Amino acid sequence: MANVYEYTLKTDARGFYNITAQVSGAIEQSGVENGIALVFCPHTTAAVTITENTDPAVGEDILNGMTEAFPKLDNFLHVEGNSHAYMRSCNMGCQLSVIVDNGWMVLGTWQNLFFVEFDGPRERTYYVKVYEC
Repeated sequence: MANVYEYTLKTDARGFYNITAQVSGAIEQSGVENGIALVFCPHTTAAVTITENTDPAVGEDILNGMTEAFPKLDNFLHVEGNSHAYMRSCNMGCQLSVIVDNGWMVLGTWQNLFFVEFDGPRERTYYVKVYEC
């Protein structure tokens, strides 16, 4: 498949992993000047998102908020005991898209792209597909 790039990363139990440089590299490798970069997470207990890149407390606050909103409860039926991670992933989402203009991602001043782990540690994969428009 043209313009599809696969990346792997090793995660901790939970965390935000900045993937902006990898996505930027995929765009550069693709040669697409104007289009869309789609980032896809094929895992049901992880996610991808765009948020602030300056203060690491933001990611920790988001994780803490997700823990409060979707706590690990003993009465969940899923036998693996990680239903809370599925809920967090569903809430955040498994894909995001970014506008590519003149070969660069269009992001706000403080924005970066992150892979988010809710159920690690694991070895995770994510994909970037760059479309020309």
